[in-house]
Amino acid sequence: MNKYMQNQPKTFSNIKSYTPFHSTLDPCPPIGQKYYRTPPNLYLGVQPSNLQQFTPLEALKKGTLWPVFYDFYENPYKKRGG
Repeated sequence: MNKYMQNQPKTFSNIKSYTPFHSTLDPCPPIGQKYYRTPPNLYLGVQPSNLQQFTPLEALKKGTLWPVFYDFYENPYKKRGG
């Protein structure tokens, strides 16, 4: 966790989930939980000056110049371990 997000509650996560409504009359099985990610810039507010920066090559690989805005995507539906 970076120093700009330290004031968030301990249970903070940028991965959110919800359970879609399933009617008792629906012939299909329930879907279960759906997951989505929220970008880090939602929790930062105004961009502070003098933020740490990636090197130009690393910034091209990660898609952003500032580490505070970098959010690695991990597929929540993919089973772990193989």
